[in-house]
Amino acid sequence: MPAPVVPHVRRFAVVSCVVVALIVASVVHVEAGPATGQQPPNVVIIYADDLGYGDLACFGHQRFRTPALDRMAREGIRFTQFYSSSPYCAPSRASLLTGRYPFRCGMPDNPTPDSSPQANRRHLPIEEITLANLLHDAGYATAMFGKWHLGHQAEFYPTRRGFDEYLGILYSNDMRPVELIRQEERIEYPVIQATLTERYTAGALDFIARQRSRPFFLYLAHAMPHKPLAASERFYQTSGAGLYGDAVAELDWSVGELLAALRAAQLDRNTLVIFTSDNGPWYGGSTGGLRGMKSQWWEGGLRVPMIAWWPGVIGANDQCDEPTIIMDVFSTVLSACGVSPPAGRVIDGRDLMPLLRGESPSAADVETDRQPLHEGLLGVHAGQVRTVRDGRWKLHLEGTPPPDHRGDDWVDPRAPDGVTILAPYEQARPADFPGIKTGDRSDGVALFDLEHDESEQHDVAAEHPDVVTRLQVLAERIRRGDGS
Repeated sequence: MPAPVVPHVRRFAVVSCVVVALIVASVVHVEAGPATGQQPPNVVIIYADDLGYGDLACFGHQRFRTPALDRMAREGIRFTQFYSSSPYCAPSRASLLTGRYPFRCGMPDNPTPDSSPQANRRHLPIEEITLANLLHDAGYATAMFGKWHLGHQAEFYPTRRGFDEYLGILYSNDMRPVELIRQEERIEYPVIQATLTERYTAGALDFIARQRSRPFFLYLAHAMPHKPLAASERFYQTSGAGLYGDAVAELDWSVGELLAALRAAQLDRNTLVIFTSDNGPWYGGSTGGLRGMKSQWWEGGLRVPMIAWWPGVIGANDQCDEPTIIMDVFSTVLSACGVSPPAGRVIDGRDLMPLLRGESPSAADVETDRQPLHEGLLGVHAGQVRTVRDGRWKLHLEGTPPPDHRGDDWVDPRAPDGVTILAPYEQARPADFPGIKTGDRSDGVALFDLEHDESEQHDVAAEHPDVVTRLQVLAERIRRGDGS
């Protein structure tokens, strides 16, 4: 086996640490200005890649240390039943930025530059209107740092879809060629992946420092903890929880830097910050006791952590147990900013602002007769509606996911090679399965009572045929756009 590329990584890490320090200093010394109310609120969306529901200490992890995100949760609200629309990358990102299910916004699968010609050309349809488009047209400065994955041909770049600024990799960090793009030009190939979290953070801090006179929308789509895992020298082999733990610790550091910058610039009370993940975890992560993993439509592939933070608007240490979904971020941001959603199309997201303001029940409240935000939530895989959940019940419509058969002799064709993909070689293996593997399986419908069986162990479809029929009808109604 080749030697790890850590020494190569470390030279770059020292430089990037200096860059981050300088940018933090510039933010801290920005002249103090009004803290609230004089302009529309700023918006920061921090999107982790393949971060599991159980990967944060504030969501129950016993070994991964996440003090910044734990503090964010204490100062804001934690969503315990928050879902991706799909258990993998591009469809969930399309849902975030359009407010629509993947089958509705034309993004059922991942664009990939190194597989088929069809996948290479795949992109978010031009007629789709992104959150960046809407906020840019409303006068916002818009910037994106990190993973795009909605089309890597020039005409589909983030700078063509509403973002003024872009720095990042246009797809997953294990898809060749792994190249760093600024605006529309390649600035680095191959990419030293241990520098990515620092460099994206530095870019985000610089953007915040420059945007004091107008509202801004910052979309920070981190590479980590997607494989190949990597961390800078400051975090590499320091977590005591393996390379995955190192990557999560650095991700947490990034969040802490951003929140500190907002506080120092007195922008915190006029900025909505949302942290979540695009789907469930890969090997090495944790689903928090849920079944399955990324790419599977078990709970472990679809349910993700979500924290919202807005001092003075969101109450401290709150919790929401209502089922919600990634498209809700789209509708919530537009509501907070006073921007109308695009007309003439189905928007699947719902406004979470009442929940954020504490105007609706949370975990500590008594039972009420209030109707839920969503009549049901769909789970979509490869453009096909696979699951529907209505609160207590979750129905697998046409079979449960096939089991993961990889063994530790599995060879990842997209593993670090020291030439085109530069990252540490000690990647997580199939033995580090992130979720539960046991439980009933079915090639037809399967019904699980999540209220009493959160890890989807016991198929109770035969005992509740009325529930099965009701959920089948509900799923089709939502798919047609007649309600959600």
